[in-house]
Amino acid sequence: MSTVAMQLAERSGALVIGPIVIGVALVALLIGAFWRGDILKSREPAPPRPEEQPHLPPEGAVHEARENREPEEVPQDGRRRLPSEFGNLGTRPSESTERPRWSKGSSGSFGGGGLGAH
Repeated sequence: MSTVAMQLAERSGALVIGPIVIGVALVALLIGAFWRGDILKSREPAPPRPEEQPHLPPEGAVHEARENREPEEVPQDGRRRLPSEFGNLGTRPSESTERPRWSKGSSGSFGGGGLGAH
């Protein structure tokens, strides 16, 4: 064989062996990662048994509270107010215990629109 052919053969052999070595190293790393994960998982406490699980109280999970709310009014003293002056304007408990009802034919939303006769 000529020296050129031998040099090509040596290069192609290195090109084949290099990826194989890298592949074996990656497989070894993945196996090691799974093995380490298995060891760490075995150190964790076991999941709670059914009798150790939390239970709902006898009266149930949700306590119903009925109250009517009404908006807090913005003071109408003619003075311009900054947003920071409003604080926590929102709603407050209403004095009325009567539930509000929607009129027939209205949608009950912002415009009150609806297709019924007015």
